[in-house]
Amino acid sequence: MARATKKQALGRGLSALLKDPENDIRSVSDKNADKVVGNIVELDLDAISVNPFQPRSNFNDEALKELASSIKELGLIQPITVRKMDFNQYQLVSGERRYRASRLIGMKTIPAYIRIANDQETLEMALVENIQRQDLDPIEIALSYQRLIEEIKLTQEKLSGRIGKKRSTITNYLRLLRLDPIIQTGMRDGFISMGHGRALVNIENKTDQLDLYERILENQWSVRETEQAVRSFHQHGRSPKSTKKTSNILPAYFRDSSLEIKEYLNAKVEVKASEDGKGTLRIPFQSREEFRRIKKLITGD
Repeated sequence: MARATKKQALGRGLSALLKDPENDIRSVSDKNADKVVGNIVELDLDAISVNPFQPRSNFNDEALKELASSIKELGLIQPITVRKMDFNQYQLVSGERRYRASRLIGMKTIPAYIRIANDQETLEMALVENIQRQDLDPIEIALSYQRLIEEIKLTQEKLSGRIGKKRSTITNYLRLLRLDPIIQTGMRDGFISMGHGRALVNIENKTDQLDLYERILENQWSVRETEQAVRSFHQHGRSPKSTKKTSNILPAYFRDSSLEIKEYLNAKVEVKASEDGKGTLRIPFQSREEFRRIKKLITGD
């Protein structure tokens, strides 16, 4: 949540910069152009026009309403991309469905990536540099790959060479964008891992995806257990309620030990144990700083 707030604040600041007529940015060589390329900017919807050469002209009303409902509930997960025209005037490059759905629910502004004249190489460099960061979640990486493919016109083969990743790795990330937006948000917030997402994406229907996602959270399934549930779904048309028996009442040994760990780490510790003594120890954290603090207490480094 802190990261999203920081990005929104940055976007609002850049929005004000772009509305300053004395600092109109028209080329990557202009002052402050480096602050725009590769960043998310909050733009007025009224300042954006659709591309008259957009080959797609038919938009399903029901699908648009569903997308609008999702945006209203979760926000816009993937910003649109626009091309800067005249002062404070932009033209859509990609994301017309998101643009139309946002208008449908009365939004006044929309997060956008801005393309400016002769910024192809600069944008590519910014995106590739962004991918190399260590703190990106799987969905952020997937969206960066998608932008490089759609906006820079790179094939997966060429993208593989540019960023030094196997083509299969790129494909696995891009497939995550087929997940329901709620599940994508859950992955970004750390409720499930990329492994869980890779298993869930094998279920095509979004409602079935969400049903299984809720079971993962409820039962705290591992990736292997999630994969087993997906196989069961394809075999029987449904997922199991649970993949193993767990004890709701923990033996005194587990209770006492978990309390000791909780006090030592000053963090919430969840313990689940099965009848044969096997189980899981879960230590959630809310930020990178908290993770580092817990890691230092455990490892001493």
